[in-house]
Amino acid sequence: MNYRHLHYFWSVVRAGGVLRAAEQLHLTPQTLSSQIRLLEERVGQPLLRKAGRGVEPTEAGRLALQYAEEIFALGQELEHALRGGREAATPSPVLRVGIADAVPKAIAWHVLEPALRMSPPPRLQCSEGKLTALLAELALRRLELVVSDVPLPGHVGVRAYSHLLGRSAVSFFAAPALLQQAGLTLRGARARFPVLLAELPTLLPGPDSALRPRLDAWMRRQGVLPRVAGEFDDTALMKAFGREGSGVFAAPAVLAREIARQYEVQAIGTAGEVQEEFYGITGERRITQPAIAAITASARQELFAT
Repeated sequence: MNYRHLHYFWSVVRAGGVLRAAEQLHLTPQTLSSQIRLLEERVGQPLLRKAGRGVEPTEAGRLALQYAEEIFALGQELEHALRGGREAATPSPVLRVGIADAVPKAIAWHVLEPALRMSPPPRLQCSEGKLTALLAELALRRLELVVSDVPLPGHVGVRAYSHLLGRSAVSFFAAPALLQQAGLTLRGARARFPVLLAELPTLLPGPDSALRPRLDAWMRRQGVLPRVAGEFDDTALMKAFGREGSGVFAAPAVLAREIARQYEVQAIGTAGEVQEEFYGITGERRITQPAIAAITASARQELFAT
């Protein structure tokens, strides 16, 4: 690839049009347009399209722009380092990760943390959102890994592969004030679990979460009709309500000690039959990227090993 042509494309997008970019680069608009056409011929698809009186990048153009931003930012860092008489430091590799909004934040941290122990550690770029939107970014190579609580949905037309990171049973937690209000000790609450869920207010994940139908089915098998006090799409918000004594809530048992400490709650029982799953979704069937390989190995051998 001719990086001068890439720089011309980058300049046109930043300027919002060929005429303005040509003035900044001291070139004729015809020369600039012809150079960008050579780049488009090289990559095999258009990178710009007309938008009013100016131009805007196509889908392929937005992908090229993302790489161009990183390439020229590194070039500027190198220039500043050399002009300052310093030896240029080796730039850290970038790992772009999407976190599905249903994944607990603590799980996401534990899953990604092994990459930060690498030498040198990658520079993480994390984004959170709905799984379908993150998969679209993965298809465009704007992300290298998506962490999800479900495998790749069959109806999504994205060429990607699901890698099981691990499974965790689900524990239920309650604030001491909630138990005290109900006249229960921790020992008494544990002895009456799970029947207790029909007596205490219960906070549940939203109906669209992957965990909710599993919890509902498990409670039906236990003959428990819970007193639902709230439903939450955001699990961190659900835990915050639980900490204040608004109800009992469920969370991955693998994080039981951490949740008890962070939210000042107590584990009153575990639904061992209910398994919450977590996946790493990538664009490659066989993982070769070192940071992603470290993430998947650590999740399977350490975080979810029990």
